[in-house]
Amino acid sequence: MPETKPDPKADTKPDAKPNLWHGIPRDEIPWFPTIDAEACIGCQLCYLTCGRAVFEIEDAVAVAVDPMNCAVGCSTCGNICPTGAITFPPMDAVWRLERERQIFRTVKKEAARKHERADIAKARADAQAAIALVTTRARVEVAGEFGDKQFLVRLEELLGERPYDIVNLRLEVPTVKGARAKAPSYMTFEVTSETQEDVEPFLNDVRALVRDVSLVLVAVTGL
Repeated sequence: MPETKPDPKADTKPDAKPNLWHGIPRDEIPWFPTIDAEACIGCQLCYLTCGRAVFEIEDAVAVAVDPMNCAVGCSTCGNICPTGAITFPPMDAVWRLERERQIFRTVKKEAARKHERADIAKARADAQAAIALVTTRARVEVAGEFGDKQFLVRLEELLGERPYDIVNLRLEVPTVKGARAKAPSYMTFEVTSETQEDVEPFLNDVRALVRDVSLVLVAVTGL
């Protein structure tokens, strides 16, 4: 069975976006796989390895269904083919095009754009990482005897005009009589930022207040 060679212009679509390689139309670059159908054993390694959908397997034989989508200069499939059934043209033609078309001006521009995209992606990742470290909402659990300590009054004074608020406040007491008898109670509330700022500075003041009124700080949990 003869070798199957692709028609470089077979897949050209008039309405499709031009397929360029550093400014050179891809169909002008003689770089594509040629498959020796008699040598092919249908192992499908080329099909699995190629990330550009160049190959399909038909009747247990590899077929280059989109040869001009092959990355210029890539010959991985040929290098790993166990029977050497896949070959490529010599690189000389590609090197000659590089010189004749003076592609390196285009390459420098493309590289600059790639660096710019990489810098933007890094800045975005750094910003997201910084945001992840900021706690804008936290749950506070406090236990102890709240009777005459004016904890809530002093907590409200801590808020003042600061960009924080206390929400979902709950006080659990064993019994009404127990509360009057100064039995230990349990309070939970959430500290939230009204401006998406870190609530940690305010939480430090809450910790100091809890110590000052001789209550027990059970836990502070970021939400």
